[in-house]
Amino acid sequence: MAAHSSGDAITLQKVRPQFGGSGLEVRSAAFPDEGAIPERFSEYGEGISPPLDWDAHAEAKAYALIVEDPDAPRPEPFLHWIAWNLPASVTSLPEGLSKTDRPPEPKGMIQGRNDAGSTGWYGCKPPPGHGPHRYHFQVFALSEPIEMAGDASYEELLNALKARVLAEGEMVGTFERPANQ
Repeated sequence: MAAHSSGDAITLQKVRPQFGGSGLEVRSAAFPDEGAIPERFSEYGEGISPPLDWDAHAEAKAYALIVEDPDAPRPEPFLHWIAWNLPASVTSLPEGLSKTDRPPEPKGMIQGRNDAGSTGWYGCKPPPGHGPHRYHFQVFALSEPIEMAGDASYEELLNALKARVLAEGEMVGTFERPANQ
């Protein structure tokens, strides 16, 4: 069965660089762009965050990360991960990042609440019989850090991004509920 899109735009379509900046290439050593996300990064596996890396932007003072599933059976995309204030010197995240609002590494990074109600990465978990879902890993180069606590909402982050994005990029991974689940 094909996935059913929420019909709502993902963050990348709502936020454009304020200075017409170029795109960032986003990658993962765990899966290729448009490729299948390994089960260990899902809620059926270990539920750990995948490794990510992206191009540096010369003028960035910080980065933000948003991962959304627009194929979720609801009006808006399901938010799997939001993080901001990744230092400008950081252009990668390791596999299995701590699920706290202020992980020990990278220093300064803040993770917000996902739509499952937890902090940090919430692994892929499409509903039964829903087919493959697309997970948009979006990275934003920012002109300045965002002064918000970890309990800030997605809407607050979105508004803060609109005034600070220098460049953005994304990669998409796919995941389908395992047959035995």
